[in-house]
Amino acid sequence: MQFNNVLIYVLLAAAAMSAALGELVDAAVIVGVVVINALIGFIQEGKAEQALDAIRDMLSPNAAVIRDGRRRTIPAEELVPGDLVQLASGDKVPADLRLIAARNLQIQESALTGESVPVSKSVDPVAPDAALGDRTPAAFSGTLVTVGQGTGLVVGTGDRTEIGRISTMIAGVETLTTPLLAQMAAFGRWLTVGILALAALAFAVGVWIQGFAMDDMFMAAVGLAVAAIPEGLPAVMTITLAIGVTRMARRNAIIRRLPAVETLGAVSVICSDKTGTLTRNELTVRRIVTAGAAYDVDGIGYEPSGGFRPDGQAADHRADPAADPVLAEIARAVLLCNDASVSERDGEWHLEGDPTDGALMTLALKAGLDQAGTNRDWPRIDLIPFESDHKFMATLHRGPGGSRRIYVKGAPERILEMASAERRPDGEAPVDAAEWHRRIEAMAAHGQRVLGIAVRDAGADQGTVEFADVTGGLTLLGLVGLIDPPREEAIEAVRACAAAGIRVKMITGDHAVTAGAIGAAFGLGEPRCSPAATSTGSTGAGCWRRHGPPTSSPAPRPSTSCGWSRRSRPTAPPSR
Repeated sequence: MQFNNVLIYVLLAAAAMSAALGELVDAAVIVGVVVINALIGFIQEGKAEQALDAIRDMLSPNAAVIRDGRRRTIPAEELVPGDLVQLASGDKVPADLRLIAARNLQIQESALTGESVPVSKSVDPVAPDAALGDRTPAAFSGTLVTVGQGTGLVVGTGDRTEIGRISTMIAGVETLTTPLLAQMAAFGRWLTVGILALAALAFAVGVWIQGFAMDDMFMAAVGLAVAAIPEGLPAVMTITLAIGVTRMARRNAIIRRLPAVETLGAVSVICSDKTGTLTRNELTVRRIVTAGAAYDVDGIGYEPSGGFRPDGQAADHRADPAADPVLAEIARAVLLCNDASVSERDGEWHLEGDPTDGALMTLALKAGLDQAGTNRDWPRIDLIPFESDHKFMATLHRGPGGSRRIYVKGAPERILEMASAERRPDGEAPVDAAEWHRRIEAMAAHGQRVLGIAVRDAGADQGTVEFADVTGGLTLLGLVGLIDPPREEAIEAVRACAAAGIRVKMITGDHAVTAGAIGAAFGLGEPRCSPAATSTGSTGAGCWRRHGPPTSSPAPRPSTSCGWSRRSRPTAPPSR
């Protein structure tokens, strides 16, 4: 790889000719220059490979496998098709699996689909041509188990996994030369032709015009060619690129090939993944809507800092959650109907459990509730876990004085179907479904994932919660809007790119409305919609800002001319 350069070939040819002419010192110098040049490139690129190998070792998972009827832990690379693998919360899926058992299993598949919300898994079969994000009985290598347990049969390892197939496709991409290498190759070719032409001219003039002996003129022509070759040019170029690699390494950027440094100076467009790259991959509650009020929620991530700002109020105005009984009840509901926890370790807040539950738990902590104290005052008696089939979670609690209450959260449309009343500041009233659907669409138009929160009082002696207890007669408390907030450093990076004349494009599997809202948060320029995109109803950020947000029905696949591409099914933002 280090010798694949026209100038290097010329230098090696010059060294051979110098040695043939008896100029051993010149030949040794030329060979030394070539070797030093190769060593610099080899050492620098070797350091990059070592850093990447260290990262791979850190990420290399183990697998809990059942072999010969016994459970054992083995390195993931030793798995073979037919092995039975057990999965638990926090595990990294070691291979592509066909699930044969799943208990409240949810897997984070953002590495494959870009979707920040974990996917609920089951053992029920799906169509053979189902989209990747719809393959609920499958677990894919490299994804992360967030909640639950499962057992799966290994059906693919290595290059036969979905993530391995992506790696194979990338490896098969034609290698493109950088502008500098292309220019140097062209320069080397012209230089070689020029030197050979000059040497031939000198030989012809000396022999046919000046009358010198042919052997003497041949030696003179070869000496002229060797002297004209710039031996130091490849070394200078390699050293310059190596300095750039070193400076990038100090900024935690690993560059595998030296010439790639040069391309950074010629970048005009950057295409970036959204989830976890531009965004934090940490869901955050951004808005709460009740029948009588609406609040914007400050703060990002799982750190419970931030306040509640009522609609229409100044930015510095904060509302006391305890002063609004409906808001306080929502905070208690999302804390109790929840299986996650957030805690501070080493100055950072960490989530244990589902990201959606983590965002709701953080909301409750922002409202001033104590997780341990609230769970102690309202102990859980029974629950209906969340499943994609019924799209809600319900918990039964025993409250102070022996009262019992059911809290429900889930997809807003599903909660509206089960609700017969809505909670207002002055009491309860019949639910206004049309108005709530309008509010849901307004929140979705801002790229938020929407959850409905409801409550129902239970009998004093009720010890279980059944579907019949919640499929009707609920009181709707309100809606909660969640987003995956952008990284502050990413916003600054996008701004710096714009100042440098570099266009930034966001690649995501999210619904186009969500992508548009996140793109606006980064200050990405309004993309231009092609006539085809507009006529088919595509909903890139610039499209829907000009032509209006889409309806609640699924949007067609948007044209990449709107600035975003999609990698998963074109469904509305999933709600949980």
